[in-house]
Amino acid sequence: KDDPNVFVAGDLLWYPLEGNNKLRVAPDVMVALGRPKGKRGSYLQWQENNIAPQVVFEVLSPGNTLTEMAKKLEFYQRYGVEEYYIYDPDKIDCCGWIRTENQLTLIETINGWISPRLGVRFEISESGLELYRPDGRKFSTYIELESDRQQAEERAQQEAERANRLAEKLRELGIDPDAM
Repeated sequence: KDDPNVFVAGDLLWYPLEGNNKLRVAPDVMVALGRPKGKRGSYLQWQENNIAPQVVFEVLSPGNTLTEMAKKLEFYQRYGVEEYYIYDPDKIDCCGWIRTENQLTLIETINGWISPRLGVRFEISESGLELYRPDGRKFSTYIELESDRQQAEERAQQEAERANRLAEKLRELGIDPDAM
């Protein structure tokens, strides 16, 4: 997040070749290292120093078909993706491919795998896929982030109420807390 030259996008159309607007794909998540952060209407590779997204994630939904996913694998193979991961949350199943000798090859064991590009570790548990940062901290889920936000909001509200009670107590003692 602190590197200004890492572009991350979700569900953004990626066009690898100039002049061909029919050749495109929208990965669920793509990471392009060496490209600046910023808003884009789509990822036009020829305007991005011809840098293909190096890492792509797909999260399956019931509407995904095997044909669609095979076409995506072929696209990512052809246009230079270095790491490709698919996660099926219904089956709690994850698989990935890594580019070796200019070919995407299946990662034999994804559990415990560390992404060479991102340094992120993959762990499969009964509750689902867990991702760990390079420093070992687990990435929070949306639910965990929302819970943390609500707890922080509640703590802030409690502190504001406490400050108001203390200010009122000072006023009762003849001290103006606003003049301090």
